[in-house]
Amino acid sequence: MALLWLLSCIALIGSTYGCGSPAINPILSGYARIVNGENAVPGSWPWQISLQDSTGFHFCGGSLISDLWVVTAAHCGVTTSHRVILGEYDRSSPAEPIQTKTIAKVFRHPSYNSFTIANDITLLKLSSPASFSNTVSTVCVAASVDAFNSGERCVTTGWGYVDAASRLTPNKLQQVALPLLSNTECRRYWGSKILSTMVCAGASGASSCMGDSGGPLVCQRNGAWVLAGIVSWGSSTCSPSSPGVYARVSTLRSWMDQIIAAN
Repeated sequence: MALLWLLSCIALIGSTYGCGSPAINPILSGYARIVNGENAVPGSWPWQISLQDSTGFHFCGGSLISDLWVVTAAHCGVTTSHRVILGEYDRSSPAEPIQTKTIAKVFRHPSYNSFTIANDITLLKLSSPASFSNTVSTVCVAASVDAFNSGERCVTTGWGYVDAASRLTPNKLQQVALPLLSNTECRRYWGSKILSTMVCAGASGASSCMGDSGGPLVCQRNGAWVLAGIVSWGSSTCSPSSPGVYARVSTLRSWMDQIIAAN
């Protein structure tokens, strides 16, 4: 039982900053990359990370879930030669107090399938712990029993293309609030491609896009932001009239717990 409690509190380890509770409050219009999103408040999504190669090229997002662990998408193809950037907001600014972390170990889900995109999750263990601050803290992780229901509004964030055709990439972190769809509703768009390890959001005038991959889809639970999904796949044109598809964290939580406990 003590181990179960420890795992359920994994995001709080070493932190005076509670998981899912940003020191800087996000402000969302119509909530009371992103295509048709808006600039986030700087520092308001403190678990958002940027995955970059050795040249500083941003290729995927991710989420900080403890001082040593980051979750991203398996299809991002992360290796230990890549870097994790914490605390970034404006990628054009050299003045931000970012933390650059190397990756000690990469754990891709053993049942990830690049054709069906099932189990699209990778855990990254950092070489050294993150230093928590007002702009760097953890997101809570959905429990296996958590249900995320059709119509619930959740938020995705990232530096992905704001327009797929022009491949325009924003400097500032983008955010957008999207309604969840049930998997039955989502199959009206994507048919049998939608598996139980996936959750859909959007088809409401905004969308995730390339470069957002691996980043968070977060929903509020009891005032804290909980990681419900990982940006996985969707329309090749990032059409805002098609739902984006995310890895469903609740169905992958037990695997996450096993990897973290063993490493």
